[in-house]
Amino acid sequence: MYDDYIGGQPSAALRTIPAAQAHQDVDGLKAQQQHAQQQGNQAPLQLETVADNLKRLDVWVLVPAPDNNTPLTLKWLFKNKHDEENMVIRNKSRLVVRGYRQEEGIDFQESFAPVARMEAIRIFLASATHKSFTVFQIDVKTAFLHRTIKEDVYVCQPEGFIDADHPSHVYKLKKALYRLKQAPWAWHFDDDILVSNYVLEILKKYGMESCDPVGTPMEIKDKFDLDQNGTPVDATKYHSMIGALMYLTSSRPDIVHATCLCARYQAKPIEKHLNEVKRIFCYLRGTINTGLWYTKDSSFELTGFSDADYAGCKDTFKSTSGGAQFL
Repeated sequence: MYDDYIGGQPSAALRTIPAAQAHQDVDGLKAQQQHAQQQGNQAPLQLETVADNLKRLDVWVLVPAPDNNTPLTLKWLFKNKHDEENMVIRNKSRLVVRGYRQEEGIDFQESFAPVARMEAIRIFLASATHKSFTVFQIDVKTAFLHRTIKEDVYVCQPEGFIDADHPSHVYKLKKALYRLKQAPWAWHFDDDILVSNYVLEILKKYGMESCDPVGTPMEIKDKFDLDQNGTPVDATKYHSMIGALMYLTSSRPDIVHATCLCARYQAKPIEKHLNEVKRIFCYLRGTINTGLWYTKDSSFELTGFSDADYAGCKDTFKSTSGGAQFL
């Protein structure tokens, strides 16, 4: 996830990053270099590796700063990689563009990037399991750096790697950097994501790791309606919790309906809406290891189920229908 990356200074020694530093936006490397000297350079930094990759893949070319074109600034992001015991085993770094400063029609034209639908992935896995195929997953290292861009995009020289002979020059991009509008708006890391670990992470993130489990993600008679007189809650936190659940629905279809109902009230969430979201987290607390299970001996026949209520929405009195397909 992107939240695993932070802006700031990496330590030369392997260490964890305090939560209070998670939102720092520090681009200079002086403090980091001083700290590295104090620590005796106990571990090599990854910054040179990033710079070598950019040079090896011919990502950019150093040119004089063009007139009437303000170059985009860059930012270093740092992350600690953990092992199965949550011990820091590696410091990682990535150089990204502040793509939010790009202007459509000038720095980029199109930003849409199609991705595989989860339904297609599930069908593929079910078919491979049924036929006893072996499935391999690969990761393309620095994938975005392989994609050529057609627009003229200029970026400042990154802090710590400024050309001594041409300090006022800028880089013209030949290929996409992370966070460019042209690059796919998604982040994929080489770390395997275990669903149960992700559930534990979001429970801890929202302070619900010790909550009491419940048997269902929502009550039989839900309490969802606009209720203009309810007590407002922090909308940013509500959006964040919904986003965390949406990410999980790809492998946890049992929470899809409840999550989608809660998502309807993101414009003006109130306390009872937040309580319903928290109930989903309580349900996850008791079903941490639940997930999709593909068995080789099961039938490969498509079976579908559907159902609908009648005027279930208390705001519009519309009916809600749903279906499930098993393969």
